[in-house]
Amino acid sequence: MTLVKTGMVVLDCAEPEKLAPFYEELLDGEQTAASANLVEIQGADGMRLAFRRDVNATPPSWPRPENSLQAHLEFRVEDLDEAERRIVALGGRPVETRDPAGPYEERGYADPAGHSFVLRLLPQTAPKQG
Repeated sequence: MTLVKTGMVVLDCAEPEKLAPFYEELLDGEQTAASANLVEIQGADGMRLAFRRDVNATPPSWPRPENSLQAHLEFRVEDLDEAERRIVALGGRPVETRDPAGPYEERGYADPAGHSFVLRLLPQTAPKQG
């Protein structure tokens, strides 16, 4: 018998009711539970995230080493440019540290509360031969 039945990533933030809609829109999801200190969402693909109130929350400083990367999310996308436009429109910001010239398979961002996440291109599958 499995002890743990399900799990989710929980991000601490000062205002979960303001951060949850960013990810709800990004993941084309819906809010599944809410209390005074916790908001849970489920994305269209089933991914679950929660946002817990921590009035003393300080955002990670990634990519700077002072408060470095505490955790991050990774989302797979088909079009990095389209995804970036949507993230910025929702209030997120790029935190890419590499030279911007040339295409990348991944890009780094921060949500409106400063939590980092990465967009990575879906792996390309070669067409079947034969």
